[in-house]
Amino acid sequence: MSTYPRTFSHIGISVPDVEKAAKFYSDVMGWYHIMEPTVITEESETPIGQMCIDVFGSGWGSFKIAHMSTGDKIGVEMFEFKNNEAPKDFEYWKTSTFHFCVQDPDIEGLVAKIVEHGGKQRMPIREYYPGEKPYRMCYVEDPFGLIFEVYSHSYELTYSQGAY
Repeated sequence: MSTYPRTFSHIGISVPDVEKAAKFYSDVMGWYHIMEPTVITEESETPIGQMCIDVFGSGWGSFKIAHMSTGDKIGVEMFEFKNNEAPKDFEYWKTSTFHFCVQDPDIEGLVAKIVEHGGKQRMPIREYYPGEKPYRMCYVEDPFGLIFEVYSHSYELTYSQGAY
């Protein structure tokens, strides 16, 4: 039996306000809505209710969810839970998803737009191979505390042939 590379389907992120987050990612990234923000209530009568009980256990009550998509058809689920807590620190050492990455050849323009819309630039834009290849990157933060990365080129180009 051979192993083949699976494709990436979607990522789920937790945000304090799903409407504001959906607007930010639509305005800044151009992601489009697949499903507008919707309230999911804890119940076991529907498939979605049962799935959420399977994942979250009992006692969560309700949450809001929105579904968006990137230009390359990757889904982004945005969850707004009632007991949402903003991260206190960037705890990169803890086991979890610690960032996602988007790609834009105009990295300076996208980083500026993120900041203009309430996000933060967490570092200067850096080159991976100064003087050799034009591959650049920058860590940023959305207005809700989620940290993500911006690349100028694809992941495969950036890391192929002797990365670092």
